[in-house]
Amino acid sequence: MNRILISPVPPWQALLVEETKKRTLIIADLHLGFEHELAEMGINIPSQTPKIQEKLIQILKETKPNRLIILGDLKHNVPKISFHEWEFIPLFFESLQKVLSDIEIIPGNHDGNLELLTPRTVKILSPKGIAIGEKEKIALIHGHAWPSPELLGADYLIIAHNHPTAHFIEPTRFRIIRQIWVKAVCNGRKFAESLLRHTGVKGKIDPIKLMKQKYEVDVRNQKLIMMPSFNETYGGLPINLEKQEKLLGPILRSGAVDIDAAEAYLLDGTFLGSIRQLRRIR
Repeated sequence: MNRILISPVPPWQALLVEETKKRTLIIADLHLGFEHELAEMGINIPSQTPKIQEKLIQILKETKPNRLIILGDLKHNVPKISFHEWEFIPLFFESLQKVLSDIEIIPGNHDGNLELLTPRTVKILSPKGIAIGEKEKIALIHGHAWPSPELLGADYLIIAHNHPTAHFIEPTRFRIIRQIWVKAVCNGRKFAESLLRHTGVKGKIDPIKLMKQKYEVDVRNQKLIMMPSFNETYGGLPINLEKQEKLLGPILRSGAVDIDAAEAYLLDGTFLGSIRQLRRIR
């Protein structure tokens, strides 16, 4: 395999990255323990952690990756750790590591104090993201924070955080809600300009040249993939109903991503059209 291959694993909310000698499975937004928050509001549902664990183990056995990367929001409660999380999350990793030993987590905004719940063999990485890949680079970040400047030089940018869904209302008033994958193109110039402004780097030269001068990064117009939540019970943001400025995270609010022109796909791979088209038929 000369090039890197990035593909969803239908019908799951998982992404498989295949290289010459390595296969990496990526999932995001498990929100283990969200039932505790619902219980405090008087809504009682069974723990979803065993169901999520069973689904993930099935995917690991089917795809046989060398490593698993969890792209943020493994746990749910912020800032505290609930009794549910103390009880279930260590057991969750104990079961996973019987199938796969190499597990890494890029923390999301719900992952405070995560190191207290995970075994030492699980690697907790920087919330500013990482890059994987040999011939082609893939930047991975949860999406609630700015990425490290080096990631703007990657060919692909994979984010989570928004739990993208498509919402439709039929004439009979039935509401249809489906989880989706979102594919877009990131304008490197606008992305660089926004990141430089955030980091306080000033200069009168072109932002692309300034990124090269300051961080030695060759900025690219990245192919962006927005991941659906691995926990389908938790819900998501209706991408075709929300204005772009209401979407979550600095990357999508930077103006570098034209969400209207982005493509939407169901979990089984069905192409729904552009977000602009879905807004018209909502």
